[in-house]
Amino acid sequence: MRLKGNYRKAERIVKGFSNHKRVEILELLNETPELSVFEISDKLGMNFKTLSEHLRKMTISVLVLKRSDGVSIRHCLSERGKKVLKFLKDLE
Repeated sequence: MRLKGNYRKAERIVKGFSNHKRVEILELLNETPELSVFEISDKLGMNFKTLSEHLRKMTISVLVLKRSDGVSIRHCLSERGKKVLKFLKDLE
């Protein structure tokens, strides 16, 4: 299967999960969807600013979706994020 010239798109997607902490975030959101940055930070013991940057990159690559609930922003896995997580598990 060829990427049909979408190499930059593929690069953007791979960058979205090219860090072990981002993979950890993917797994957490798969287990517990609809988490805020504060909840993710608390569960993973990550610095808020660092986590926000990881989530920004994951959102750009459409691995994570954001939804406002009026008070905070909730994060969940996109279909692409679920496929990437399955791909990573298949590599093991």
